[in-house]
Amino acid sequence: MLSVLSDGFNKARLHFKGKTTLTESNISSALEDIRSSLLEADVEYNVAKVFLSRVKEKSLGEQVKLVAGKKSSAMKVTAGDHFVKICKDELENLMGPVNVELNFPTNRPASIMMVGLQGTGKTTTAAKLGNFLKSSKKKKPLLVAADIYRPAAVDQLRVLGKRLDIPVFHMEGKSPVEICQQAEKFAIENHCDSMIFDTAGRLTVDQELMEELLQIKASTKPDNILLVCDAMMGQDAVHTATSFNKSLDLTGFVMTKLDGDARGGAALSIKEVTGKSIKFLGMGEDLHRLEEFRPEGLASRILGMGDVVGLMDDFEKVADKDTEKDAERILQGNFTFKDFYKQISMIQKMGSLKDLMAKLPMQGAMPENMNIDDKQLHKIRYMIDSMTEKERVNPDLIDKSRVERIAKGSGRQVKDVADLLKRFKQMRAVMGNMGKNFGGLMSKIPGLNKLTGNAPSLGDLRQMMADSSRKTKAFAPPRKVDREKLKKLRKQAKRNRQKSRK
Repeated sequence: MLSVLSDGFNKARLHFKGKTTLTESNISSALEDIRSSLLEADVEYNVAKVFLSRVKEKSLGEQVKLVAGKKSSAMKVTAGDHFVKICKDELENLMGPVNVELNFPTNRPASIMMVGLQGTGKTTTAAKLGNFLKSSKKKKPLLVAADIYRPAAVDQLRVLGKRLDIPVFHMEGKSPVEICQQAEKFAIENHCDSMIFDTAGRLTVDQELMEELLQIKASTKPDNILLVCDAMMGQDAVHTATSFNKSLDLTGFVMTKLDGDARGGAALSIKEVTGKSIKFLGMGEDLHRLEEFRPEGLASRILGMGDVVGLMDDFEKVADKDTEKDAERILQGNFTFKDFYKQISMIQKMGSLKDLMAKLPMQGAMPENMNIDDKQLHKIRYMIDSMTEKERVNPDLIDKSRVERIAKGSGRQVKDVADLLKRFKQMRAVMGNMGKNFGGLMSKIPGLNKLTGNAPSLGDLRQMMADSSRKTKAFAPPRKVDREKLKKLRKQAKRNRQKSRK
């Protein structure tokens, strides 16, 4: 996700390696890399031009302080750090300021009109928004099926509504305008305080579509009009947004499919071009994967700095009261397959591994082109499902015959189960060692201990990842170091250097 943009900013950062000042020369070289990535990511040309101009203007003549913070919190900073900070501020300005609130009148049900082209995920997004209003805003929404043209669109919304326990309103043989008009009466009778109109889309913007949407707007006077945009469309999404906004005067946007192979250009361009904000981001197919848009979070992810606040939000949606104790046991190396299974289930509820990893503030510590496969988690769950209760609690009971039975029950090879068992035991040993070495630090990782109220610094997390990666290789336990042997080798190397000088 957003890798094209991230790569450009990471290359730009390298131009300041070892530099203590921001000069026109190194700034221009860095901006050239950023310019290429912005255009490749399909950011609108004029938006890219304005962004680069603002960054250059603020960077030139910037005085670089070599130390930031005071006393114990003081840390060394570089010219590159200052440049990245300027880029982050300008990215946030480009996408913000954002008002994610929707308009809710107090004397009648609020109406939210969802518009957009076919294939953008409009119906799914309507259901996601209903779920968001119900779970996060404590509203009682009504889904209105007003797309009478796309085959099975009404049935799709009914199925989603049933899954979410949200009522769905539709009238057979009626026009979309009549359906939306009658929805308010149904909402009042059924004590619903908000209505979400799922309107029809087209393959492209056309006059017939706009006429129908304008009629719905005129007859229902919606409190909010949200355009659902596919982030994978790039500049086409911006052009579509401009057309819809001109005709309907949009309230804001919902950007979908940002967890796919989206290049991110639409997210950066749409606010600057239309003047209207992105309200929500849709991530994946799960109906709870709709989050309020935070420019600072997306800017941090683009710059490879992660998004700890977003990660915490994801965690809090799926965490329960026992999560804290489970995490503590894991960090002490005192956990079972039962605990492991529970953690895998929680991770899967939070979203794709790729998306979660992108929110971690340790992108520089991760190898490039790292392959993160969600299917591996499913395979592990299948194998744990095939274990008995006693085996899950005490993995040491699992012998060769049990391994064969588990493999047969899960549809995996014997080698797969043996590898899982071996890595699990090694990981338990490693986590125990990490818990001892990083006790205080590990307890502060967001999501693992909310009671501390303190997140670790980026430097702490990078150091932790670096230390742990040196200690582990494919979950291997730490090796013992023969200090005497190491001392002899160093002395021998010193003697060899002295001889070579003579």
